[in-house]
Amino acid sequence: MRVAIISITRHGIALAGRVRAAWPGARLYAPAKFRSEATAAAPDACHCYEGKIGDQIPELFANFDGIIAIVSLGAMVRVIAPHLKGKDVDPAVVVVDEAGKFAIPMLSGHLGGANALAHHIARALGAQAVLTTASDARQTLAVDLFGRELGWRMEAAHDAIVCASAAVVNDEPVALVQEAGSEDWWTRHADGRSGPLPGNLHRFSRLEDVDPTRFAAVLWVSLREMPGSYTTALAGRCVTYRPEAA
Repeated sequence: MRVAIISITRHGIALAGRVRAAWPGARLYAPAKFRSEATAAAPDACHCYEGKIGDQIPELFANFDGIIAIVSLGAMVRVIAPHLKGKDVDPAVVVVDEAGKFAIPMLSGHLGGANALAHHIARALGAQAVLTTASDARQTLAVDLFGRELGWRMEAAHDAIVCASAAVVNDEPVALVQEAGSEDWWTRHADGRSGPLPGNLHRFSRLEDVDPTRFAAVLWVSLREMPGSYTTALAGRCVTYRPEAA
């Protein structure tokens, strides 16, 4: 992940040095009036700009996968709002307070990796990662992250992902069918899960054992093509995951 750190105050830039120690390849963006502080915090990896931080956002969005902003949350909302395109293309944005107590993912928490980035920074600073995505707050399964740590590829239309995600977090019955891939995914899922699998997730080893009328959504881990009868029965509410073939 290509990461940029941005800060607009002297104390924030000092904290940026600690953040960069946790992500050595990161580049620091800071106002030109704090050039000496920025150079001390990130030798040979700082960009000192004239003008406003908002003017730097197009470059940051175009060239970095993640942005760690030691800037107020409200200010970041205002400066990035005109540049947002969609969760599948926007970079991860994490806001860190100047005291280094909290790391808050504010954009692209799952697909962009902001939640994982916040966890990483929080551990490095001894801070608290503040996660507001429902699946992480409730420590349940994140449909759009399932199997990512194992290299699984997700196949589904946007509406099906939304449907399945809503079913999971709203405690509706969801069939989780695993026909392929490693079984060791729960404790590593979304930066780690320590509790049991949620009770609304019902595990099966074959799709044919699932009665589509009993479940709000189906999560199917398989290498084969879906049987024709299930294609229609599960339309709009099935998310397929493809592990790498052995």
